[in-house]
Amino acid sequence: MARQNYEVVMASEFVLEMNHISKSYGDNRVLNDVSIKVRPGEIIALIGENGAGKSTIMNILFGMPVIKMSGGFEGEIRFCGNPAEISSPIDAVNLGIGMVHQEFMLIDNFTVAENIRLTREIGRKTIISRIFGREQELVDKEATKKACDKVLSSLGISLDASERTGALPVGYKQFIEIARELDKEKLQVLVLDEPTAVLSEHEAEIFLKCVSNVSKRGVAVIFISHRLEEIKKLTDRVYILKDGQMVGEYDTADISVIKMSELMVGRQVEIRNKEHGRTDKKQEPVLELHDFSVDMPGESVHGIDLSIMKGEIFGIAGLSGHGKIGIANGVMGIYPSEGTVTYNGEPLAVQDTEGTLKKGIVFVSEDRKGSGLMLDEDITQNITVEAMYIERMFLKKILGLHIQDNRSKAEFAAKMIKDLDIRCQSPRQIVRRLSGGNQQKVCLARALAMNPEILFVSEPTRGIDIGAKKMILDYLLYLNKEKGLTIVITSSELAELRSVSDRIAIVVEGKVAGILDPSAEDYKFGLLMSGITDFGSEGKEEK
Repeated sequence: MARQNYEVVMASEFVLEMNHISKSYGDNRVLNDVSIKVRPGEIIALIGENGAGKSTIMNILFGMPVIKMSGGFEGEIRFCGNPAEISSPIDAVNLGIGMVHQEFMLIDNFTVAENIRLTREIGRKTIISRIFGREQELVDKEATKKACDKVLSSLGISLDASERTGALPVGYKQFIEIARELDKEKLQVLVLDEPTAVLSEHEAEIFLKCVSNVSKRGVAVIFISHRLEEIKKLTDRVYILKDGQMVGEYDTADISVIKMSELMVGRQVEIRNKEHGRTDKKQEPVLELHDFSVDMPGESVHGIDLSIMKGEIFGIAGLSGHGKIGIANGVMGIYPSEGTVTYNGEPLAVQDTEGTLKKGIVFVSEDRKGSGLMLDEDITQNITVEAMYIERMFLKKILGLHIQDNRSKAEFAAKMIKDLDIRCQSPRQIVRRLSGGNQQKVCLARALAMNPEILFVSEPTRGIDIGAKKMILDYLLYLNKEKGLTIVITSSELAELRSVSDRIAIVVEGKVAGILDPSAEDYKFGLLMSGITDFGSEGKEEK
């Protein structure tokens, strides 16, 4: 990946040029005359709301089958100054283009090393292979593992390459995706599609340093992110898409984060803060956890005590891998747990997930694609299916049989699409074809169909644009204030938690290090995140 590789083949100052790219799906024109250029060793940002066309233009660059199957595209791609025909991902890889997609492309039953080195395993010669060729070599598992451990170490994370991928948290899976691309020796252009969306702030900092180091070795990077502060910190230039058109190209040093957001959404965007203060501590708890432990790989919880008050928004923060995600997953019975959970003063059998749902405790998972959505079903079915089977809603009785009431399903879905501003072609659109932000809104709509008393929401704004982020946070505030809904939000975005929560618990190494008022000084949050609890009683939750 040394810079001299480019100097031999470069016939242009740009390693990649995408000139006048247009793309339509039927009558829907999703890209209109878009051009992007990037030099060797340069980091450019591509930003825009979900649905602006970012993923489509990257799918064109990587030769994804959906492009060819839907009629191809207009425009030209040039690589190292020469015209490039990229009709498949193999063509892209052979040129030296790597991509980390929003959706994981990992095999859960494989180890970390097997996923990183898939089709590029290190071989071990045998007598047979010496006679019949390299195809008969055996996989040198130890050498492959060492090579993968090395690239993982360069990312600054501690992860055993012999671990099974399926048992790892979402954040670690993203590191595996990134490591796989960085391990390719021919890499010349690296596309990162929301690479830090599933990472904590600390992990994101480590990753951004890694990307900077990669660019210094001559690799061009196209960085797609909704975290505009990262864009400002990391990139050299920024391209801004809106509704399939390029609305701006700037040197990053010359544009502010506020201006970026305004160009993206066409208006000023500000996430409003919670209007009322923290819930009165004298209020009765609605949900209590005592000596609660959860056996969730990578996010285990170790004997915590928590009390959630009725009508509050309770935030849970912490670094990735410290257990914050495990709390909701344990309460919902998704992973084994021990300890006591009481709901309105009565014991809650958390192992009975259906029973928990019927009591009005509902969960929006952090893994919206893996467990939160039926990607190949339409929006209406995704929104109504849980309420239909658990609460027996959206059914009608005909000749003694309960069948789906398509009219009531359609009416409720239409209401949710309007209330949550789910941007789609129709309620019958397949969810897989929605942008990430709109998929997240569908997850929230499905939870609300259950008429919850307590709503657990994990990473509600991960990987979505600032407009969708505002919509979701504002709607959660509305549900809390106007409907009295008790909400527990688990998030890696501490600033967002502080803008909407009444109280925030900081989880460190599977335990609650402390509970803070959102208005507490910044340093107290920082100390608690580091496991330091002896900064005094001011601002810390009284036990």
